[in-house]
Amino acid sequence: MNLANGMTYLRCVLAFFCVWLILINTVWSLSFAFIIFVIAAFTDFLDGYFARKFNQVSNLGKILDPIADKILMIGVFLALLIFPGINVIMVSCIIAREVLVTLLRFFALRRGKVLAAQQFGKHKTVYQIAAIMDVLIIQIFYGLFPGNKFWLFCVDWIEPVIMWFVVSVTVASGLYYFWVNRKLFSGKG
Repeated sequence: MNLANGMTYLRCVLAFFCVWLILINTVWSLSFAFIIFVIAAFTDFLDGYFARKFNQVSNLGKILDPIADKILMIGVFLALLIFPGINVIMVSCIIAREVLVTLLRFFALRRGKVLAAQQFGKHKTVYQIAAIMDVLIIQIFYGLFPGNKFWLFCVDWIEPVIMWFVVSVTVASGLYYFWVNRKLFSGKG
């Protein structure tokens, strides 16, 4: 156990609290969920920072970090399904990408290779984090001002646009990840 891996474990624990608070779906619970999500997302930066700074980069960390990311992101995206601007197709595309990339990592691991995250995948994670924060902010303000036409517009139009953008980036990054690691399937990688 090291500090970097501790941040990864903390992200997993925070993910469950965040999902629980979203599902309560009050202005206050969503506000706390937003704060917890920001902290959990920041631990993603911290674990990498600590791993590099204190020379704690490990194969275990390379495996645990993406799994912790998946727990956080999949859990929160599933919880966001309670909101009208988010639909099952959006969330299913995101989950399918995350699961398939994780399976590819395990497949590579069985072949003795550890696949680190690609830069495109890191950008995808930033876009997903921003989208979740945007959706939570919209829902918080919509809850505070339920009759406000601006926030209703945000729920009906802005949320879906943000989510479809994130879905497209997520799917594209998954396709790219498979393309970059295609040699694994031919036995040459």
